[in-house]
Amino acid sequence: MGSINFLPDVAVLASIMSQVSISQVWEQFVAGMQQTSLLEYIAVFAGIISVWYSRKEDILVYPIGLISTVIYVYLSFKYHLIGEASVNVYYSVLSIYGWYLWTRRNKQQEPALHITFSTPKMWMWQLLFFGVLYAVIYFSLVYLKDAFYPGVIPFADAFASATAYTGMWLMARKKVESWYWWIGTNVASIPLYFVKGLVFTSVFYFILLLMAFWGLVEWQRRARLAAQKEAVVA
Repeated sequence: MGSINFLPDVAVLASIMSQVSISQVWEQFVAGMQQTSLLEYIAVFAGIISVWYSRKEDILVYPIGLISTVIYVYLSFKYHLIGEASVNVYYSVLSIYGWYLWTRRNKQQEPALHITFSTPKMWMWQLLFFGVLYAVIYFSLVYLKDAFYPGVIPFADAFASATAYTGMWLMARKKVESWYWWIGTNVASIPLYFVKGLVFTSVFYFILLLMAFWGLVEWQRRARLAAQKEAVVA
């Protein structure tokens, strides 16, 4: 197994990004768009539509999201984004789980699950969940990089993956804080996919970053309304 120090990975990623000028970014963007496959286009647009529905708390977030995640499982393996591949497998499983939770109804035939804020205890579980996943994914990727996938960037890939795992789990539970984790995922994924040559997907994550801020504001509003409604009923 190679070194567990992630600083070289940070240096490599930072070096690549710092050496790219605006003109080079544009040239790579144009070239990347021209080389983008039909599968990647479908995955990107399905992903954007899925996030749009999640912001609206619409159940269609899950079936449409599954189209995107299944395609990205294939693309992630193809481009040595092993952590992201595991994330999309996890997305697919959690999409089925979330689909079930979001369709549940109470005796009044209203959605049984409402958007809420995390309690301090829930916050502790989130951080623990993220920390454990980050460590497991990082050390796994260090091994896989040396043994099978030299193109892996363990530090960045593990961070993007662990934040995504945490965000998906919380979204299935309709927790406002899921959007904070999605923001972290998107920030890490933009340069990660760009240096891998998946330019259109990098742009996709930039769009998702903007939508995540929008979704955060919308879910905060809905959580406050739900809390006020419960207070009135009580």
